[in-house]
Amino acid sequence: MTPTLELSGIQMRFGSVHALRGADFTLHTGEIHALLGENGAGKTTLMQVASGLLRPDRGQLRVGGRAWPRLSPRAARRLGIGMVHQHFTSVPAFNVAENVALAAGWPVAPGRLRRRVRELGERVGLPLDPDARVEQLSVGLRQRLEMVKALAAEARILLLDEPTAVLAPAEVEDLLRVIRRFTATGGSAVLITHKLDEAMAAADRVTVLRRGEVVLTGPVAAQSAGTLAAAMIGEAAAPADQNPPATISAPPAGDRSVLIRVESLDVGRDGGIGIALRGASLVVRSGEMVGIAAVEGNGQRELLRAVAGRIHPLRGVREVARPVGFIPEDRSTEGLIPAMSITENVVLGSPGSDPWIRGGAIDWRAARARAVTLLEEYAVTAPGPEALAATLSGGNQQRVVVARELSRRPPVVVAENPTRGLDIRATAAIHARLRRAAAEGAAVLFHSSDLDEVLALATRVVVASRGLLVEAPPGATREAIGALMLAGS
Repeated sequence: MTPTLELSGIQMRFGSVHALRGADFTLHTGEIHALLGENGAGKTTLMQVASGLLRPDRGQLRVGGRAWPRLSPRAARRLGIGMVHQHFTSVPAFNVAENVALAAGWPVAPGRLRRRVRELGERVGLPLDPDARVEQLSVGLRQRLEMVKALAAEARILLLDEPTAVLAPAEVEDLLRVIRRFTATGGSAVLITHKLDEAMAAADRVTVLRRGEVVLTGPVAAQSAGTLAAAMIGEAAAPADQNPPATISAPPAGDRSVLIRVESLDVGRDGGIGIALRGASLVVRSGEMVGIAAVEGNGQRELLRAVAGRIHPLRGVREVARPVGFIPEDRSTEGLIPAMSITENVVLGSPGSDPWIRGGAIDWRAARARAVTLLEEYAVTAPGPEALAATLSGGNQQRVVVARELSRRPPVVVAENPTRGLDIRATAAIHARLRRAAAEGAAVLFHSSDLDEVLALATRVVVASRGLLVEAPPGATREAIGALMLAGS
């Protein structure tokens, strides 16, 4: 049978970085093919070649058996190739319907357009409000919109780059159900993911990239999570955080100073209408790691952003030690400015006490030297400090954000989904950095849509449900916390 998509001997360089080294990839009709590898292994680059966004230095691309030496994004779309990017491509100021029309080339006749978008969402199992502005959507709904845009363009080959990275467990299953239905009707899908259990459960075949080379390919049924992890990182065992504890870990001993205190806090919904958080009270002490467990849209985003000083509460008490190290959920729009260099992004948000601030001016030589040090300390793969943030893989972008925020040793660290879309090794490294910050006396407040990650990191777990906060009792199990998360649903 002729493959629906075939890439052979793909080579790709970005300056001194050899992103792909003769990579081969084959996708068949009706299959879900998992594409695995560490951050920077070349997964996204390979799929950007397949979608016409990048032209390889060497290699061949075939669609339905026909060679395409110069595939453009427009030609790829005509061939039925749709890419759902890890970083959202929708226009924030447009509504859902307008973004779908822009992606699919639909005429903008408001009434008919709204009906088409609503009908499409309901038909594929990803309903959306066509009149909702994208800037007011949660991250989970923005991810849903990216999928709907690809399906609206009548894609028959879906290239999905970390589509579940920001989704709650129920949302993940809904999306995977949509993908299975899509392939069952003759479509084909590539699923880039770092979640080994997800790849094992959803995919028919798997390919693993390591440092731009294919090191494993074949049926998923012939693999285990252990063999896939070993192929990805070149080691026999995955980091310890791949087996998180089933209960909350013990809090630190001894008296600690209070670094975060909120009382009776009411917070409006971020970017929308209504109250997201009602009467919230929370205390976090030095050395604690408090995890917020919640289903999307239950006030956790507003709580973290109120503590970080990004949004103002409507009423109540908020006392937070300054400065705050803030690791936002979307690194490409809030954590970094992609068009700026790594050095410039490191300088962003400088409190004025950094060594590269002299007499109110920036000493760029000192700033570059500091950026070089951070690249080494945080194992960021980049050509150098002058490389644009946009040229880094998602994982390396996240390392830059974490390096900038934690290197200043803030007394309070607030993190939203800090390991979103990261591989095994990068996840373990960021966990270690957050733990070190707490060990050095910081108060760490974080949320993850992955409950296992919350349990792996937190010394205390607070559940947000319908805008109310409830602290889980010491020793609470995963099942008990899950029940609290759903209690108000």
